[in-house]
Amino acid sequence: MHVILFLASKSDADFVKPMEDILKEFGVPVKTVMASAHKVPDKVVKIVEELNAMTEPTVVITVVGMSNGLGGVVAGTCIHPVINCPPHKDLDEYHTDIHSSLRMPSDVPALTVIHPKNAALAAVRILAEGNAELRKKVEERLAKIQSAY
Repeated sequence: MHVILFLASKSDADFVKPMEDILKEFGVPVKTVMASAHKVPDKVVKIVEELNAMTEPTVVITVVGMSNGLGGVVAGTCIHPVINCPPHKDLDEYHTDIHSSLRMPSDVPALTVIHPKNAALAAVRILAEGNAELRKKVEERLAKIQSAY
């Protein structure tokens, strides 16, 4: 069981820090890979082939802004669930870039979660569906949050 953070650019490394923190909190192993679907499509294909050979439960979180080719390519070819989490520096960038993550063609089932922490939590919950120990950790975290209110 693990999560793959698939970044399109080194510039997105700081954006994924909250994801790494959440995954660490739950004890979910995380691996970061990097390749741009527009600039090095052959590398993306090779990485997805490696992902598809993995038989353990896996969730892929793609981190790419602007024209999100990576999320669509990965979701359209990968057997594991894919969550797009597009980075954005400000509201203008968000408004411009978000649509490339939301509007996927048919048979390209990419989920889109805007907040990096929530993207990691979504991945954890997907993995918890088949892992009783992880499910218990999710339940405990929910109870802790709910008790604060």
